[in-house]
Amino acid sequence: MIFSVERTKLLEAVLKLQSVVGAKTSMPVLEGILISAEQGKITLIAYNLEMGMKKEIYAKCEEEGDIVINARLLAEILRKMNGLQVEISADDRLNCNIKCNEATFDIMGMAATDFPEMPTINETNNFSINAKTLNQLKKGTSFAASQTEGSKPILTGINVSLFDGNIQFVAIDGYRLAIKKEKADIQKEFEFTVTSKAINEAVKLIEDENEDVNINVGERLISFNVNGYDFISRLLEGDFVNYKKTLPREYKQKVTVNTRDLINTIERVSLLISESFTTPVRCYFNELNVVFTCATSQGRATETFNTKLEGENFEIGLNNHYLLDALKAIEDENINILFNGSNAGVLITPIDNDNFKYMIMPMRLK
Repeated sequence: MIFSVERTKLLEAVLKLQSVVGAKTSMPVLEGILISAEQGKITLIAYNLEMGMKKEIYAKCEEEGDIVINARLLAEILRKMNGLQVEISADDRLNCNIKCNEATFDIMGMAATDFPEMPTINETNNFSINAKTLNQLKKGTSFAASQTEGSKPILTGINVSLFDGNIQFVAIDGYRLAIKKEKADIQKEFEFTVTSKAINEAVKLIEDENEDVNINVGERLISFNVNGYDFISRLLEGDFVNYKKTLPREYKQKVTVNTRDLINTIERVSLLISESFTTPVRCYFNELNVVFTCATSQGRATETFNTKLEGENFEIGLNNHYLLDALKAIEDENINILFNGSNAGVLITPIDNDNFKYMIMPMRLK
């Protein structure tokens, strides 16, 4: 195998494919990128048995062939080189030569025959979505997905549903719930659950928010075509949580607040909270304002936030991280926050539409 290619183009592709390369795996070949050279192009593939990515790049190919090269090492070599073109060759014994200007590296590759085949998806449910819309949906929900599988792997996912010309993302980890909906020119109606990590990786591939992302949903896999990259991931099996029954249909207390002002206040009060311990922000609501208080071993912080309460006075404890995650995902200038006393979930909604809903469970106050 012998080919030459623009160094920056190859480096860009390798860095993006690195995100799905296996790490600390018992199969060293999964820590590599499969490079296949043929007339006029090279094809790069990374696959960790759960997610995979493929990219084709224009290249001058003198001799066709395949080899697997360690992704981390290849990225570092390409990053340190300073020429415009890089030439890569490999022989039958997997000796790989990488040359750029006066720099030359001789490293050992791995056999392409040992690299697992990345699956393909038969067209089942395919649709396109604007890249900006996909990014907004991700930003509005992915933070609420569980970061560890635990006893319910489905909670690491984002439930995606298409209905009535809308696309909706839902994430829940047992302590908080995030729902984000956007208009989309999609006539199909179906739903599926994909890992939040896959959504995050797909969004990272976006370079132009005006482009369309083509998505194909199969029985067990989903694929995204973004910016010339083909990215696949497994779907999560099983029924998603019945989140609708957790949403309160009525409320006892309500406040309307400026989103940015509330973020700034919570961030100031949270300065004394250590990352090692979960300390609630104590919130006392009365008819004229809300008093936020946080007391830790480092000291005590108190701030009064002016807002008009509808309903009876009450006190509640909230996780500052959960509250800030939700508030920072909101683009609306002003929002409603609905309560049902001290022990029920807190619901955050827009004032004049139903584009999002965030619910946070309260913390026990001592």
